[in-house]
Amino acid sequence: MINVMARARKLWTTGDIADRLGVARQRVNQIVNDRREDFPEPFDTLPGGVQVWLIDEVQAWVREHRPERAEE
Repeated sequence: MINVMARARKLWTTGDIADRLGVARQRVNQIVNDRREDFPEPFDTLPGGVQVWLIDEVQAWVREHRPERAEE
């Protein structure tokens, strides 16, 4: 389940993105680190090295690159 606090702040972690895409976190790490995938840059890096992305940017990427996973 997507972290409620992250949604309230409009930010997602790799775990949230994995849930959204229906893939493992390891796959998300591959996607975000593969510049050919054109994934948005992280919005911020939190203490402990946790990266977060703006939900709107991730959703736009999903619509463009994984339309079968786009929300209705």
